[in-house]
Amino acid sequence: MVRQRVERKLAAVLVADVAGYSRLMELDEEETHRRLSVLQRELISAQIDQHHGKIIKNTGDGALVEFASVVDAVRCAVEIQRRMRERNADVPDDRRIEFRIGVNLGDVIVEPNDIYGDGVNVAARLEGLADPGGLCISHTAYDQVRDKVPYPFVDKGEQTVKNISRPVRVYALDADAVAALPALPSAAQAPRPSRYRMSRGVLAACVAGIVLVAGGLWFGLKSARAPQSTADASRFSLVVLPFVNLSGNPAQDYFADAITEGLTTALSRAKGAFVIARSTAFTYKGRA
Repeated sequence: MVRQRVERKLAAVLVADVAGYSRLMELDEEETHRRLSVLQRELISAQIDQHHGKIIKNTGDGALVEFASVVDAVRCAVEIQRRMRERNADVPDDRRIEFRIGVNLGDVIVEPNDIYGDGVNVAARLEGLADPGGLCISHTAYDQVRDKVPYPFVDKGEQTVKNISRPVRVYALDADAVAALPALPSAAQAPRPSRYRMSRGVLAACVAGIVLVAGGLWFGLKSARAPQSTADASRFSLVVLPFVNLSGNPAQDYFADAITEGLTTALSRAKGAFVIARSTAFTYKGRA
């Protein structure tokens, strides 16, 4: 009997849940459901999409979300909590909808419409440890974001959590820390970093090149593969290693980085493709 191949990949996993959901439903079932539906549509889904996440499933009062980048996952979690605090400013304490969020970076088992494994389970346990309005992330996630985001995470040490045999090192950002963060401009208003400024002609050329290369890789890989079974034919995995700046001018490094990131994003949208996160790929920058 041939054992069915299990598809796996490294992913940033975000789990969100409403604190005190049962109490809120008991107070006013229909109103709680209505408000949560509005939040999921207008805030949660919008922020996940803006930060390049993918909702795997909604769980009634929460969500399971996958990101290719841990930085994107943590930024999304912080922005959701910051905006929720603004929305709750005029709501009575006992009527507030507050989320707890957990973020983990781990290996997951992939199904067509779901993900499983310790990578997901740890994220769920981290969510349970978070304060209402705050978030907790794992050590693996913290290692990836510590020098990339300006959030004052507090090391809570190793925690023993349900159904996980090993202790999990936890880093927390509570509601007060989220409240102290400066407001971020919207995507439409946010100025681009100066190192990414370029003329429209150069930008158009880069975009066109990324699309052409991504398309060529997709169709080339699709036609070149010789899978052993129907299950194997449905997916392939790859990584876009950092491009090298050959101009001799270090100030032009951002061109190479932008092409690497753009190509990774373009390929990750191909159906059935498993593309290693850009944050992982960039650990190879400058290495042979």
